[in-house]
Amino acid sequence: MTSTLAPLVSAEAFWEMTHSDKKLELIRGEVRESMTPGGLHGGFSLGIGALLRTFARSTGGYAGVKAGFLLERNPDVVRLPDVSFVCAERIPETGVPETFWTQAPDVAVEVISPSELADDIQNKVTLYLLAGTQQVWTVYPRQKILIIHTADNLARTLHIGDTLQGSGVLEGFQTPVSAFFEL
Repeated sequence: MTSTLAPLVSAEAFWEMTHSDKKLELIRGEVRESMTPGGLHGGFSLGIGALLRTFARSTGGYAGVKAGFLLERNPDVVRLPDVSFVCAERIPETGVPETFWTQAPDVAVEVISPSELADDIQNKVTLYLLAGTQQVWTVYPRQKILIIHTADNLARTLHIGDTLQGSGVLEGFQTPVSAFFEL
């Protein structure tokens, strides 16, 4: 018996099929559908996005929600972090792209849902960091903690009562961790 492998999908072909109501990502050439986030997930993502957007506007950078980033080629990987930040120096001369970014975000934020598996979360973090993301924030609403993973393979856990002091591409960004968990 022979099996037929589905052809790998390119980022360009993936763009053409992403205009649907499904949450799709492209992982090594394979289109994968994931659970649509719930209301709390969306609320937390929007709040964190607003914090980063305020900072981005003050620095000329970009902050967005669910924007696609092409992280690898051949086979292609396109991820859609819940929230992303790109510093001003890395925005293309042509401006913010209408399709996917062709680079990793400087900061990727993932709001973790109860159904997400630890291995899947770690794989996302690793993929972002290997693609050039400087910081990956994993936000755990139930536990009210924020874990900041950095390109030098360090992870720092912040709790309610702590203050996030931006560094590197987020130099000058500062907010209480409690702001991440306000709806």
